[in-house]
Amino acid sequence: MSQERYPTLIEDAGSRNAAILILDQTRLPREAVMLRLSTLEDVAHAIRVMQVRGAPLIGATAAYGVALGLTDDAGDARLAEVIETLAATRPTAVNLHWALARMRGVLEKSALATRRQAAWNEAHAIATEDKAANAAIGQHGLPLIERIHNAKTRSNHPLPQEGLASSPPPPGGGGREGVRSSCDGDEVNVMTHCNAGRLATVEHGTALAPVYAAHAAGLPVHVWVSETRPRNQGLLTAWELAEAGVPHTLIADNAAGLLLMQGKVDLVIVGADRIAANGDTANKVGTYLKALAARAHGVPFYVAAPLSTIDFACASGAQIPIEERAVDELGAGDTPVANPAFDVTPAALISGIISERGIAAAGALGQWKS
Repeated sequence: MSQERYPTLIEDAGSRNAAILILDQTRLPREAVMLRLSTLEDVAHAIRVMQVRGAPLIGATAAYGVALGLTDDAGDARLAEVIETLAATRPTAVNLHWALARMRGVLEKSALATRRQAAWNEAHAIATEDKAANAAIGQHGLPLIERIHNAKTRSNHPLPQEGLASSPPPPGGGGREGVRSSCDGDEVNVMTHCNAGRLATVEHGTALAPVYAAHAAGLPVHVWVSETRPRNQGLLTAWELAEAGVPHTLIADNAAGLLLMQGKVDLVIVGADRIAANGDTANKVGTYLKALAARAHGVPFYVAAPLSTIDFACASGAQIPIEERAVDELGAGDTPVANPAFDVTPAALISGIISERGIAAAGALGQWKS
């Protein structure tokens, strides 16, 4: 059963006390609370403590943070201070830095008298474009699920005709999708990691966008949801899938390899926080292990992200900074702790990258550079 739907980000620029409203994700799934942010400090704090999370949503929220930061002073020095404050909140998610660079580029060319309004206009444009990009990701990823569903349908209900034509594999080196699931029926079983659904974006999601598109098209789809410790973002994924009425099952992180080995997964789709120019992909820690297991058992592994997540200035994953989160997230007391928030999956393990422009091989992202 679907539940009430809460937006992740609402703009309130028309009132005298301009602000944005965000869905406080630190309080999910226990309760859904919209939080009002009216200052630069509010926005920086929300990003830092993960009240706002997910690379695309962080970027859009930071853009609005710039607008809020210029409320009383839109001068060049203040603009530089605002950008620096927001840039320091999260090091790995490149959408943050992409959005701030875009805001800086527009606002440095704006007259001081109109700079504040220009900031709101550009932030609104970034948020609007995120919605459109993610919707396109869903449509480009949908054929991956359709193809698996059609193959399973033919396997479970073979037709007497011979010489049935099969659709060509998608660009990006897919082509390994086939009938390998040990699950009964025609349902397509998708595995994901962390939360790369609508909660991580302004709308639609990235990794879950094809799932939502398939569900809307009436295709039977089921999602394996990793709990994603230590922050348990998988609970957010389960929450939003329940909201949308999409069948899903929450699993312990360490169960993923077993399910892949048992043939209970047809397709893995994850999001990304930064994609290097060569296709190496940083995502929530634990993604790399899923990619290794998927490769070992012949399951296609895709990354879904908007073009703003691709960092063409970063040659390879070795150059991606990995955020180290607070030790108290593990609740280990005085025990020495390492708590990296992300890992890097080599491009060689990725079947393809799904963006708003289509699907490309992980090593062929240069076609999207223009």
